[in-house]
Amino acid sequence: MHLEIDRTDICRIRIADTHAPALNAGEVLLHLERCALTSNNISYALSGDFLDYWGFFPTEPGWGRLPVMGFGVVAESAHPDIAEGTRYFGFFPAGDHHVVLAEKTSGGFVDIGEHRAKHAMAYRAFDEVSPTLGDTDNAYLLLRGLFVTSFLAEDFLFDNAMFGAGQIVISSASSKTAIALAHCIRARGNTHCIALTSSANASFVDTVNLYDEVASYDDIETLAEWAPTVYVDLAGNNSVTARVHNHFNEALQYSMTIGATHWDQGGKRDALVGPAPQFFFAPTQLAKRGKEWGREKLNTQLETSLSTFIQDSQRWMEVSESHGIDGVQKVYSDLVAGNIAPQAGHIFIP
Repeated sequence: MHLEIDRTDICRIRIADTHAPALNAGEVLLHLERCALTSNNISYALSGDFLDYWGFFPTEPGWGRLPVMGFGVVAESAHPDIAEGTRYFGFFPAGDHHVVLAEKTSGGFVDIGEHRAKHAMAYRAFDEVSPTLGDTDNAYLLLRGLFVTSFLAEDFLFDNAMFGAGQIVISSASSKTAIALAHCIRARGNTHCIALTSSANASFVDTVNLYDEVASYDDIETLAEWAPTVYVDLAGNNSVTARVHNHFNEALQYSMTIGATHWDQGGKRDALVGPAPQFFFAPTQLAKRGKEWGREKLNTQLETSLSTFIQDSQRWMEVSESHGIDGVQKVYSDLVAGNIAPQAGHIFIP
């Protein structure tokens, strides 16, 4: 079984009746134990062709298998160095099984299938983990992928001296990616961080206690427009972006686009005042820091910061589990429709 999405209409999904094939030499069959479903996955679907997320797990033309972060157990192995019963963390298609042509590494294995050659190593690696479910494993699934993006986005801004800005405005501030970015900004210090959110989510964003200021979308024009500012757009709402650009005008030093939580409210994009929005592609900054710092230092800094964020998330995140075909369809549909409470974290168990 695999969840498949119409590549021309992400609201349209189907459950494909799939079965594990016989393994060839070097392949392993993983059964997906559990995975996270977040607004990040909707971003994958929206940019599936642009960033080739649909190329991760090919299926019939016109359809795509949704990449999810999960834990999987090796059910069958045709690889001499990968044992059955071992448990791994990595990217899986949303479904009950996944076959990988594997190459052993020191910490697990990597997918070396021909169709994966062009994808960043971070998307192809499977890391061996404890054989049993840990207390923070669900939070790890929900937060690690988006945290890596946020960690690297903040690092990119720091690497560029915040483009001369002293404050940062983040849209869709109730999203977990935005909260993770605010966490990294707070940890670094010296930058005034402003949350932009809906009136309905303002109270929740305030209780997260990681932003220096919380404003609703109605209040954009009340923000201090004289201060040199960076804008980080996670909403993908062109109307909001235009208002931010118009309000800050020459004070806007840089405009970064990461996600599209309000993907269905994009609106028409006209010419903008100020700097053109730049799409942030996390693997580029990951590769840069990997070369400059070395993989060990990079991983240590990332995992240390992630661990702190996971512990802090226990204050505000409420984790729930969904099971089977009905469960995955409902959660996915709710995510697409924007019907998920900001504090909710959804885990899917096939």
